[in-house]
Parts: sequence; structure tokens; C-alpha cells
Amino acid sequence: MNSRLGLALLFALAFCFAISPAASAQQTTSLSNSQMPSVVTVAPEAQPSDHFSAEAATNAYLAQIPAAAQARSDAYFEGGYWLILWDFLLAVVVYWVLLRIDWSARMGKFAERLTRVPVLQDFLYWIQFILITFVLTFPLTVYEGFFREWKYGLATQTFGPWMGDQIKGLLIAIILGGILAVVLLQIVRWLPNTWHIWGAVVPTLFMIVGIMIAPAYLLPLFNKVSKMDDPKVTQPILPMASANGIPAHDVFEVDASRQTTRMRANVSGFGKTMRITLNDNLLCRGSPGEIQSVMGHEMGHCVLHHIYKDVLFLFVVTVALFALLRWGFQYSLARWGAK
Repeated sequence: MNSRLGLALLFALAFCFAISPAASAQQTTSLSNSQMPSVVTVAPEAQPSDHFSAEAATNAYLAQIPAAAQARSDAYFEGGYWLILWDFLLAVVVYWVLLRIDWSARMGKFAERLTRVPVLQDFLYWIQFILITFVLTFPLTVYEGFFREWKYGLATQTFGPWMGDQIKGLLIAIILGGILAVVLLQIVRWLPNTWHIWGAVVPTLFMIVGIMIAPAYLLPLFNKVSKMDDPKVTQPILPMASANGIPAHDVFEVDASRQTTRMRANVSGFGKTMRITLNDNLLCRGSPGEIQSVMGHEMGHCVLHHIYKDVLFLFVVTVALFALLRWGFQYSLARWGAK
């Protein structure tokens, strides 16, 4: 049964859950000394010219940001880098505990007692695995996604609705992750010599399917998504998308303000499911020029084929990880055997 845990470790992190809010008055103190200016003027360095420099224009805009706001932003992102490390170390500890006190073996035996069907055993094991890891990592999750977001003024959600979103994410992880776990473990049984190769292909295909279905089927589970009819917003954006080969015919709005204060937009989906989405924070607080600028950035990801490049990069990483897993598993069997 520990082979199930070995495979689970590789893709469990792909089903992490987003986080957000309810803070004290101390956490939401006035930020007047770090507020962004209500109007950002176009600096001379950013004006069109024969000697235009993107770096000079960027520095000119950054110079307009209050020092306190920039320091606050730097602290948030630099702290986020450390949290990546703590998330990883906590995951290592959790997985070690599952092995050390035989939780993994007990979960497998429990699944076997409930059913004799291997596929159902795998799915039941995954449910136990994801629930236990969710509970054990929850203290860091609630700090990282709820209290910390409120501390930096990025959250709008109280704890109840935030927890509701976590439960939704958990259910999605159970269903989609369970399907992936079942498929991977079946591959191990059917192809004992080449499972690590096909095991790398399958998560990549799942990732592509996830990118395709997320805008239309997963995002509406967390937010209200509606098609925009305001020509002041759509008319500048859709021709820009068409000129850059993006097959989007509509612009959608998502009510992200119920969760966050962040201003965001994206071009999401894959192939025929590709769509343009702006959150209501950007629409309410951004000028027409700022909205077009943000969308220009997002469309640039499509023009530069970042989605395809990311899929290829993650495929290469997955191949390497599964090769490492196969080697590690064989080494462990040779050294410790049944134990």
C-alpha cells in the first residue's frame, strides 16, 4: 500500500487550496501613508518616441509609488518566497509521519476491508490521504491564505465564506485527484516496466484538460461569472485580441471583490475554451487605459505561447520526477524489502 503513497506524493501538491479572511481592527489599520496615487501621470520617459526605453518607462512609473507602499509590497512577496519553503518542509514532515507511524499502510488496509475492487481501493486511499494531509497542513494554510491576506489588506472575505471555498477546493481535489490517482495506479499494474514514462504523460494530459475546463466549469463554483455587454470595455479589448490571434469573442466579468482587493485579468482556457476575464476590482478602480494595459500584458502571454511552454516545461519536470520515483522505489525495495 505504500506504493500508493509514493505516487500520491508527486501530484498531491497540485491540489493546494487558495486562501483568504476576518481580521481584527489592528490588522486593518489605516494605510493612508502607503496609498497609491489616485491618478498616475504619464512620465516623459513613458511617452512614445524614437528612443523609447521600456526599462526607463518602468522605473519612471515605479518612482511614483510611495516608499511605504513599495516596502509593504516587497515584504509581502519576499515573505511569500519563504512560505514556499515552509510549505515544502511541512509536506515532507507530513509524508514522513504517514510512513513512520504506518498511517499509509492502515489507510490501504482500511480501503481493502471496504471493497475488493482495486480501483475503488485506490480511490478510497486517495480520499483518506487528501483529508489527512488537508487537516495536518491546515494551520499553515489558514495563516497563509486567511490571516496574512487580511494583514496586507488583500482580503475581503470573513472566515465562514473563506472556509466554504476551502471545502469546495477540497472536494474538487478529491474528485479530480482521485481520478488521476486511480489512472496512475492502474498504469503501474498494467505496465510494470514502463509505468514511469506513461505516468508522466497522464498528469500532463490531465493538466491540459484542467486548463480547458477551469474557466467554464471550475471558476463558477467559486465566483459569479457573467458576460460583459459594456462597449466601453469590450470594444477596445476584442479588436486587440483579434489582432493578436486570440480566438475570444466575448469578455467576461468575475466578482472577485467578494474574496480579494486584487485587480486582475487573464486570458484563460485552451483552444476553443479560451476566454478573456476581468475581475470587478479592475473594472471599478481601473481607468480605460489601465484596463487595456493590463489586458495587453495578459494577451502577451498568449502571443509568446507561455501556456504551451509551461505545459512542456512541466512535462519535462514530471518525467524527471517519475524517473526519480521509479529509481527510489526500486532502491527502497532492494534495501528494505517488504518492510
